[in-house]
Amino acid sequence: MDRPLETLYDPRNGDLALKVSDFQVDREGETATRTNYFTVDWLQAGQGRVWADMASHPYSAPALLFFVPYQYRRMVPDQPTRGVRLQFHANFLCIETYHEEVGCNGILFNDVYGVPIVALDERHAREVDELVGQIRRELNEGGLAHSEILLSYLKVFLIRATRLKREQQGATDAVRSGRLPPELEALRDLIETNYRALHAPAEYADLLGTDPKSLGKLVKTHLHKTLTELIRERILKHAKWELLHTLKPVKQVAHELGYSDELYFSRLFKRATGQSPLGFREYETVIRGGSNLSMTSSLSSIPASPAPPDNTIKPASK
Repeated sequence: MDRPLETLYDPRNGDLALKVSDFQVDREGETATRTNYFTVDWLQAGQGRVWADMASHPYSAPALLFFVPYQYRRMVPDQPTRGVRLQFHANFLCIETYHEEVGCNGILFNDVYGVPIVALDERHAREVDELVGQIRRELNEGGLAHSEILLSYLKVFLIRATRLKREQQGATDAVRSGRLPPELEALRDLIETNYRALHAPAEYADLLGTDPKSLGKLVKTHLHKTLTELIRERILKHAKWELLHTLKPVKQVAHELGYSDELYFSRLFKRATGQSPLGFREYETVIRGGSNLSMTSSLSSIPASPAPPDNTIKPASK
C-alpha cells in the first residue's frame, strides 16, 4: 500500500489542470496507483472489480467510477475494459469549495458510506458520452473563455452524475435515507457523532447492542470494506480537510481526532495517503499556491508557482 504518488499535475512543470484520455485495461489489470488528481472513469465496455483503498467493488459497463486524490486505486477486469478517463486537479475545480454548488462532495467523491460507482442505462450513457465529448473538443480547440467553458462543462457533468446517483440511492436532495439498511444508517449517525473520540469497532458495536463480528459482516456486505477501514476513512477525511484548509499543527489535528500520540497518527495518515501529514500539507499548499488555506497570514512563506505556458489550462477563478 505504501506506493509512491503518481504526480499528474504540478503547475511548476506547466502541466494541465484538466485531462481527458482514452484507456484500456486487459485481464492482468492495472498497476496500483495514487494520484494528486480527482479521477472519473467513464466505462464504455467491460466488467470486473475495482479497488478504492482497501474496498473492492464490482463494476459493469456502462458506468462511472469516482476517485479522490491520494487514494489507492486499481482495476482488475473479468473482461477487458475500455473507456475514457477524466482527471482534474483541485486547482481547476475544488470539490470541497464547490460542494454546495455542484453537490458532488460526499456523493460522488469523499463518500465513506457509499460505493464510488454510478451505473448508467443507455440514455444516461449517451448523455455522458456527449458531455465528455464536449469537454474533449473544447480541450482540443480552445478559444475565447476557454477555462470558463471547460469549468462549466465539468460542473454540468458532475451535477448530472450527482443527480443520477441520488436517484439510484433512493434519496432526495435533502434526505439521504433509504440507501443503507437501518443498522448501517444508525452506524453512520454514530460514526458522524463520535469519530473524533471512538476509533474501535467494538465501541460502535456496543452502542448498537450487537457484536463487532456481526456488525463488521454487515459493513463488508454493503460497503465492501471492514468496519475498521470505515471508521478510519471518516477520521482521515476530517484530517485531510484540516491539513489542507487550516494551519493547525499536526499535533493539534491529531489531538482533535482523539490521538494523543502524534507519531501514531502520522503513521496512520501515511499508510492511507502515501504521504506524511506535514508532507501532504506542504506539497498541496505549494501546488495550489496557498489558495487552499483559510488562514492567510502565513502565505508569504509559500513560494509562488511560475506562470504556466500558453497551452496550459489555467485554474478558473473561484
